[in-house]
Amino acid sequence: MPRRQSFDTRVPTVLVRLDRNPFHHGTLGAARSLGRAGIPVHAVIESGTSPVTRSRYLRSARASPGETSDTELAALLHRYADEIVNGTSPAPDGASTPLLVLPLDDVSALGLARRRAELSPRFLLPEQTEEQLLRVADKAELAETCASLGLPHPRTELPTGADEAAAMAWSLGLPVVAKWSRPWLLPAGGGLRSTSIVRSLAEVRELYARAPEAGSRLLLQELLPAGRDLDWFFHGYVDANGGCSTGATGCKERSWPDGAGLTAVGRWTANPAVERAARELCGALGFRGVCDLDFRMNRATGAYHLLDFNPRPGAQFRLFADADGLDVVRALHLDLTGRPVPPHSPAYGRRFVVENYAALSLLTSPRRRPADRDGAGVEGMSRRTEYAWCAADDPAPALAMGLVWLGHLLRRAVASARRFLGSRRAGPAISPSAPPARSSSHQLTPR
Repeated sequence: MPRRQSFDTRVPTVLVRLDRNPFHHGTLGAARSLGRAGIPVHAVIESGTSPVTRSRYLRSARASPGETSDTELAALLHRYADEIVNGTSPAPDGASTPLLVLPLDDVSALGLARRRAELSPRFLLPEQTEEQLLRVADKAELAETCASLGLPHPRTELPTGADEAAAMAWSLGLPVVAKWSRPWLLPAGGGLRSTSIVRSLAEVRELYARAPEAGSRLLLQELLPAGRDLDWFFHGYVDANGGCSTGATGCKERSWPDGAGLTAVGRWTANPAVERAARELCGALGFRGVCDLDFRMNRATGAYHLLDFNPRPGAQFRLFADADGLDVVRALHLDLTGRPVPPHSPAYGRRFVVENYAALSLLTSPRRRPADRDGAGVEGMSRRTEYAWCAADDPAPALAMGLVWLGHLLRRAVASARRFLGSRRAGPAISPSAPPARSSSHQLTPR
């Protein structure tokens, strides 16, 4: 265990993730980070057969409830806590042992914040309310938050009808980014993505027509041009006193899908402007807990626009593990168990690679990326690369993920072939009608 960190290993952690994603590498990263520190780790995830359950650092796992209501989640946590505590030695002073709960997706974070009063003191959670989290997790409210605080944010429209959606898309300039304001409400297996790039008015109309199915409002955003060194992110932990000693910025070198997706390859790189904006926003909101913010620079203005604010660990949080192993998840455990959180030591140049998504990015966009930043030729700079799935001390999850991933790709290939054959039988599509009149209503214009 790192010398600078003194963990209360009597306090187990329960990882909670309700979305049905077997490829969520952040869950594995959290289990490894805490488990390597000697902390017992348990999990509520999508399935008992998830690749994450193969990790040597995960003591046990339970399938998430079929209904993702916060009531059912709270009941499951209490039952699970009984099992965990009954299987451990009692505390030396006779007091009941609390459990720390770490949400790994937005719906879990919101549900736990909603039930925080009744879960305390048995479960340790940051001081968060549902209202605070919705200001950033809800994409429409995030746009309003940025506008009220004067933080750069892509120009955003909130249509109230299909015709208006098409008019707004034309006003923004195709292609545009389409987002569902509360992506955690999207139905599983419905084919709807939380974020997509739409390139025609017909696509905009079709997407808006699915709003009742999506369960939340559709947002249309100006698409800021992608490019090298434009996509950045900040991960931090804000303690109960509002301090953020553990926080850092990284550059997204590869993403999947390319230009608008999750980090496939990232590098720990200093960016004072992004870090300042992130810290000031957390302070203005009174945010507490772990956060993950995404930015993109607008080349035309040089301003960094906030794209997303996730009130929980980002999947690539392990990028920011310093030389002593301190990351935002460990900082959370230290703080909530009353232990001091040591200063975060920068490890500029450190890289994080998500093997499955990096391979897809390389195949579809093989253009050369910068080989090094903030450390090329500088003595003492980190050259270490951490892989999301492959680890010498924990190889089983990578093998399990590889098998599941091959099956996933095969199903996608079969589905694509069927769509291609169906489109050939249907004949050529009819081109969309002329663009509608431009509209500027319902626009959120950030300063």
